[in-house]
Amino acid sequence: MIAWYVHHHGRGHLMRLLAVRPLVRVDDVVVLSSLAEPEALPAGTRWVRLPTDDAVEASGDPATNDPTAGGRLHWAPLGHAGHAQRMAAIAAVLPEADAVVVDVSVEVTALARLLGRRVALVTQPGERTDAPHAMGRALADAVIAPWPALDDAAGPHHVGGISRFEGRRGAGVREPATVLALGGGSDDPEWQAMVERAAASTPGWRWSIAGVGHWLADPWHALTTADVVVSAAGQNAIADLAAAQARAVVVPRPRPFDEQHATAARLEAEGLAVVADASATTWPALLARASASRPDWSRWRVDGAAARAAAAIERTAGLGA
Repeated sequence: MIAWYVHHHGRGHLMRLLAVRPLVRVDDVVVLSSLAEPEALPAGTRWVRLPTDDAVEASGDPATNDPTAGGRLHWAPLGHAGHAQRMAAIAAVLPEADAVVVDVSVEVTALARLLGRRVALVTQPGERTDAPHAMGRALADAVIAPWPALDDAAGPHHVGGISRFEGRRGAGVREPATVLALGGGSDDPEWQAMVERAAASTPGWRWSIAGVGHWLADPWHALTTADVVVSAAGQNAIADLAAAQARAVVVPRPRPFDEQHATAARLEAEGLAVVADASATTWPALLARASASRPDWSRWRVDGAAARAAAAIERTAGLGA
């Protein structure tokens, strides 16, 4: 059995599970997450809903109860019942696991290793040189990076961008002067305001929206028929842009450790997307530049990425080739 921790921020970690899990050759995977169980899970997959660890309780606001243990951890608030119950629920499952996939959490990585389990840790871009991240990587048996490496230097196993749309054929021809604003799974008022301003300033373009309030369970048709896609710089969103061979304006959102800004800088350096700030006022020019671009998305290595991640997980669990 493999245990698989899925972080609850946004929907990217869940989408990564759904893309990789069908390729992992094991009969039993137990998913641990405080996200609600999705309507459809891959065969041989069970879901354990975890208590939340960020609600204000009688002990107070967890954010003020030394959640970092003096900078040694990222989130372990003192006296918080939800956090204790969450970790106990995880610990109840892990002894039966041959390996644990952690996407992402230093604390769950440490707990798994303390229980003597092998860990495949999914990492993310950005400035992650702090002590907790260093500890998590050191404790893990494998570190999986879901984006392409810059070079062949030692470090995490860069599998390429993992997209649920890998291998899927385009849905049709791109419609000139159309924009898809591809939002994430979390409410972001600044993003929504930016999209409204951008649409108002580009009357020659027809905008459609996918995201909170306009959720598309399957945005493939929209991704492959829009002239330009305006997207944040989350790992799953960029992998989906690559799978769709999209022409894009990428607007990095504020995230811990400058994750999205690091990704956006890489995209800009390789000529894969036009990068803009949420306060941009030159949307006609931005869309024109993106529409005229011809990005070589093969550099993002989406083809085979999920299989490479699955192979790393299988090796961690001691499964043969």
